[in-house]
Amino acid sequence: MARTDALAALRFPEFRRLIGGVFLLTCALLIQQIALAYELYRVTGDPLSLGLIGLAEAVPFIGLALFGGYLADRREKRALIRASLAVMLLASTVLAVLARPDVRAHLSVTLWLALIYLAIAILGFARGVLSPTASSLRAFLVPREHYGNAATWSSTCWQAGAILGPVAGGFIYAGLGLGGSLLVVIALIVGVERLVAGIAPRPAPPAEAGDPSGLWAALREGLHYVRNTRIILYAISLDMFSVLFGGVVAILPVFAEDILGVGPEGLGWLRSAPAVGAMLTILVCAWVPPTGQAWRNLLLAVLGFGVATLMFALSTHFWLSIAALFLIGACDSISVVIRQTILQVVPPDHLRGRVQSVNSIFISSSNELGAFESGLAARLLGTVPSVVFGAAMTLVVVGGVWRRSRDLFAVRMVHYE
Repeated sequence: MARTDALAALRFPEFRRLIGGVFLLTCALLIQQIALAYELYRVTGDPLSLGLIGLAEAVPFIGLALFGGYLADRREKRALIRASLAVMLLASTVLAVLARPDVRAHLSVTLWLALIYLAIAILGFARGVLSPTASSLRAFLVPREHYGNAATWSSTCWQAGAILGPVAGGFIYAGLGLGGSLLVVIALIVGVERLVAGIAPRPAPPAEAGDPSGLWAALREGLHYVRNTRIILYAISLDMFSVLFGGVVAILPVFAEDILGVGPEGLGWLRSAPAVGAMLTILVCAWVPPTGQAWRNLLLAVLGFGVATLMFALSTHFWLSIAALFLIGACDSISVVIRQTILQVVPPDHLRGRVQSVNSIFISSSNELGAFESGLAARLLGTVPSVVFGAAMTLVVVGGVWRRSRDLFAVRMVHYE
């Protein structure tokens, strides 16, 4: 009966608080991202400056994520999340100060950019702890039989924030500028902290027999588990390499300004289109879970992602570009639901934080390092050729993974829903 209850996970109040925080934090970070990206491109005129935003966040995030997963398995989760949010609030406050005209007037452009990237790096450190901790906490807020449904609704709230955040970011930036946008971000992060404060503390689960007590041994155990669990390894590898090459989000300001000519408001709509497609698809997944034939559906979804990316690269019309981005988000959302269900169901409780941290590293590699790759490729190859190249590489990755993982087509996860 749980499989037919599309609202099952939402019946748990603490889970609603957690995903409400996910929604607000996603809005905050994307408003901040839109405002910073447009401002930096306006100041520098260089697409590489957009890629460096992703690199500045990815390097510290990847450096800390494994340790963050270790902390998530060994420490009280709510306290870790609140500490991470406090650091994010500090970094956003620094960005707001740097946005003040009187402060910028006393700094060279080079120094101002360096301080912006430093504050973004601090955000990356905080996310390195927050991401695996919040993901592992979700499994303690709902019963195991609702993990798949919880993954669906968590993704829905993330996508809702990914829709509202960029649209709001475009209009807020156009109306209030960089400084006003960052003040809104600060207010939203405070709201996230208040939601998380209403969740009861969750002590770390007891270590299993033979679970290593040392930090490095514990980290190696998490990596060893991922490497030897093929469905997890292939699922997160497929996502990492496809989005690493096929992502276009980081260079959307270039399309908005130079190719489509739609300005910051149009950039907001472009940035939101993938999330609109994703959220609508995820809502369908709540009633028709895609995990029955999980591996087939995952490969088809990433194949569709690559085709839609190629469609976007070749488009010179705003609404056709919107449609292509909508399809990108729709296909990506199916892979997210399948992957998150696998990551909730397969790992044991005492390893879930470390497994989530490995997944976070893969995601960051695909998103933030992918953003750097997009900016660098756009500078070296040109904007449109770089996206065509990325779409082609995504299709190559899908073909390679399909050949190596055909035995996983037999996996059925319906009974977990």
